[in-house]
Amino acid sequence: MRAFLLVIDSFGIGELPDAAQYGDTGSNTAVHIGQAVGGVRWPNLTALGLGNASALLGNELPGAPVQAQPRASFGVMREVSPGKDTTTGHWELAGFQLAQAFPVFPPAYPSFPRELLERLTAVSGYEFLGNKAASGTEIIEELGAEHLKTGKPIAYTSGDSVFQIAAHEDVLTQEQLYRLCEQARTVCDDWTVGRVIARPFRGRPGAFERTPGRHDYSYRLPGPSILDHLRGAGVETVAVGKIADIFNHQGVDVSYPDKGNPACLDRTLGLVRATPHRPQFVFVNLVDTDMIYGHRRDPQGYHDSVAATDRALTDLLPALNDDDLLMITADHGCDPTFRGSDHTREHVPLLVYRPGKPGQDLGIRQSFADVAQTLAAWFGAGPYPNPGAPRGTAF
Repeated sequence: MRAFLLVIDSFGIGELPDAAQYGDTGSNTAVHIGQAVGGVRWPNLTALGLGNASALLGNELPGAPVQAQPRASFGVMREVSPGKDTTTGHWELAGFQLAQAFPVFPPAYPSFPRELLERLTAVSGYEFLGNKAASGTEIIEELGAEHLKTGKPIAYTSGDSVFQIAAHEDVLTQEQLYRLCEQARTVCDDWTVGRVIARPFRGRPGAFERTPGRHDYSYRLPGPSILDHLRGAGVETVAVGKIADIFNHQGVDVSYPDKGNPACLDRTLGLVRATPHRPQFVFVNLVDTDMIYGHRRDPQGYHDSVAATDRALTDLLPALNDDDLLMITADHGCDPTFRGSDHTREHVPLLVYRPGKPGQDLGIRQSFADVAQTLAAWFGAGPYPNPGAPRGTAF
């Protein structure tokens, strides 16, 4: 018995009722991509019922018509926790519903509190450039030359609760950058910053490029997640991509920190084709849609990245066993046609596939935590003791 949870990072499907509080009224990642490219070309997701999920919110997804007999059960989920970031979304999928959002920093210089940077300088010995919100590619183009000249790392933030540090590999080795981020994580804990992120890059002025060495350092979990709960019930927990980082490796038996969607999809297909020695839960994050295309407001690139995932399903779906469960969802939105470069507060799609089982309408779910409760029920692990309220409901 196995379960696979694929998170297409930032693949929102329509604004949440409280979107106005976040300045996200009118956002819809999937539908606006469809409109921008003249109709989506995602045949497997369409057959599973992605268009049916969109219709639950009264929206037509161009290129993905409603299916009379979808291959998967379909729904959409609302996020209970305040915020619209990776950590919050994934934690709620795993059963945590936060009562208070992780803090975000002002976009303009100076973004970070003076005491935070002073403490980090005292601990690490480094002074910092940047100290403002910016796109990761733009900030290294702006400050990369000065960074090479002075040796000062670049600290910047975004619309999320993040403290990001960019450093050229000729100035700080990857190991030195990771050590600096570990020091920053300790300092940032006092400000409950959601994530510290290492952003190594290479190249020369005018031609800088980020390397695959990104590493996330998440805030500590407030208690056991569904990963811990399943592990305690004898289920092997496997993390693919940045999942282990998001959960500080807590509750994870095996981690494959593959970089980029192609590598993560290849890993997932290999796991589907393998024969585990005990019940197994595989938690996968597909980051490229968000990191490369959503934040850079590239609807065509975003569409094509989802299309690559769709093609991977051609091999993945037939390889599933009769007693396997596949869930496809997201953690937040990042509408590439929307203003700015930040995440968007949206519903996320929910597709639940069981080989040979007809699809059902799962409706509008009132919490991402429904995924955690469903996993607990699937493996017979007993109800997950979610510390938040409401607890989530198995579907």
